[in-house]
Amino acid sequence: MKDFEDIIAVLKSHANPANVAGMARFGISVDKAFGVSLPIIRAMAKKYENNHALALQLWQSGYHEARIMATMVENPEEVTGAQMDLWVKDFDSWDVCDQCCSNLFRKTPFALEKTFEWVSRVEDYVKRAGFVMMACLAVHSKTITDDMFEMFLPIIVQHADDPRNFVRKAVNWALRQIGKRNKVLYAKALETSDTLANSENKTARWIGKDAVKELRGETAINRMLGKDKMLGAYNSKLRVLSS
Repeated sequence: MKDFEDIIAVLKSHANPANVAGMARFGISVDKAFGVSLPIIRAMAKKYENNHALALQLWQSGYHEARIMATMVENPEEVTGAQMDLWVKDFDSWDVCDQCCSNLFRKTPFALEKTFEWVSRVEDYVKRAGFVMMACLAVHSKTITDDMFEMFLPIIVQHADDPRNFVRKAVNWALRQIGKRNKVLYAKALETSDTLANSENKTARWIGKDAVKELRGETAINRMLGKDKMLGAYNSKLRVLSS
């Protein structure tokens, strides 16, 4: 209990009304926000890593920054599917949603299960969470196969007509990150992006065109070529070692 009280006191000491006003302009709920910057929250969280009880207290407080910190100090191995469902219902801002998925949910054994479940939900931030999970897994997962990511692409197409700002941006994010994962998925995601870019639906068309712009951009292309070069260098080294 003392750790929790100390953390809240420190967060309050860093309160910044100007930051709160800026958060509101970016569509973040500020009803219980102090305006504490993310680097400060991350620095504070390092002292309390893998503390399940503290994470629950921080989340239950309802304070914006405390909830973000909860996603950093929670132990993924102690998180249950029921806890994930309870927390996702509490999402009231895109940043809490994204931080929770990136810092915590993607690391749990339930990551794929909840991704498939949440993308079909009606609530703005629950549905967003499903697509943010896709994006985070595409960036970070070392175990999910290409086949699984290919299964996400028809789901992206299915939900690409959702006009809600925080949903469509998450759908777009998922598509772009899948495309940047490797050469095989790049081709599949680009094909999907081209299809959406020619859609009659305005939202789907925006998602597709924006994804095409990034995936056909110089940075993405060089990244794919770079992976080929690294693979070629690795295979050449193996041939030398085995000769």
